[in-house]
Amino acid sequence: MAVNLPPPDPKSLYPVPGVELGIAMAGIKKPNRKDLLVLRLAPGAVVAGVFTQNRFCAAPVLLAKKHLKNSVRALVVNTGNANAGTGKDGLGRALSVCAMLSKILNCKSRQILPFSTGVIMEPLPIDRIQAGLPDAVAGQASWLDAAEAIMTTDTVPKAVSRKVKLSAGEAVVTGIAKGAGMIRPDMATMLGFVATDAKVAQKTLQSIVKRVADKSFNCATVDGDTSTNDSFILMASGVGVEVRSEKDKNALEQAILEVSQKLAQAIIRDGEGATKFVTVKVERGRSEAECRKIAYSIAHSPLVKTAFFASDPNLGRILAAIGYAGVKDLDTSKVELYIDDVRVARAGGRDVQYREEQGIQAMKKPEFTVRTILNRGKAAATLWTCDLSFDYVKINAEYRT
Repeated sequence: MAVNLPPPDPKSLYPVPGVELGIAMAGIKKPNRKDLLVLRLAPGAVVAGVFTQNRFCAAPVLLAKKHLKNSVRALVVNTGNANAGTGKDGLGRALSVCAMLSKILNCKSRQILPFSTGVIMEPLPIDRIQAGLPDAVAGQASWLDAAEAIMTTDTVPKAVSRKVKLSAGEAVVTGIAKGAGMIRPDMATMLGFVATDAKVAQKTLQSIVKRVADKSFNCATVDGDTSTNDSFILMASGVGVEVRSEKDKNALEQAILEVSQKLAQAIIRDGEGATKFVTVKVERGRSEAECRKIAYSIAHSPLVKTAFFASDPNLGRILAAIGYAGVKDLDTSKVELYIDDVRVARAGGRDVQYREEQGIQAMKKPEFTVRTILNRGKAAATLWTCDLSFDYVKINAEYRT
């Protein structure tokens, strides 16, 4: 059950002029489920992206990075099969999917960006994808349909929209994402697609996507595993109002960031087996990098995360995670630790005024904040994570059955 994450209201999701969506039930892994998505872009659209840093990155990631240099006309996304760990055969199959779609759309295969998610080291069933592509191209799907078509172990589709006022008029920003497990992006998310109808230069869009990724999807972790297929794509169809000034660019970037942060947080709220949504803040460090290092150490610790699940304020586990994060000159006598507004540790040990029932009460809530104050500088970092429950083990033990 996702933590405070209701399904998106279809009325809240705005169509993006210049982006057409179509889905199909191709039976890639299971019958009678949406598992194939095609996003068609208007001529002249620009696309930017960031991708997984996993050295075993999937075949579609390799192709998408290469094809991104061209004028992109469409994206094709399948769930149920990651086409990762599949060698040259996997690359050939991803190329075949691009060729199939390009033939239907009457464009070049290098103008297609492929994406896959699902089981690793299994051959991509291109015959099923080929059979499903005509329906996906011919159909008129909504953004909610699109969000549902890229789900794997997600329990809730993830889709967010915003409208933003620019100097020449109003622009739309709508995005979808998927992810629930194998989440520790080192670029973005498992799969995230955000589109706007604004007219933006490609160079500007690429700079925006990198900054937005670092402030949204790169702040999310479920289990510390960086997927082979992580991809975050930002599209600007260019059929709407033009970005004319620095003020316009900043306003558009802020709207894209809001959409991306909501999507990233939705992934954590829907983490596999999650019962708690936890914000981890590290403040007053010497650099953002050291703050993030400590925050990830807390957020990745199985001992900390199981304590979250049990609402057990065994908070020495958090101090231990801070201590082994790799900040060698950290003065632990200056560190303060809070759960929400309850200070539990200071001066190198337990706060004398802290009572365990305060920690239990704070950790029983479905959402709370773990706040670490280093008292050694002015930098800060914030991450979002979840607890580690019995269901996480069950879901991943039974993933292929």
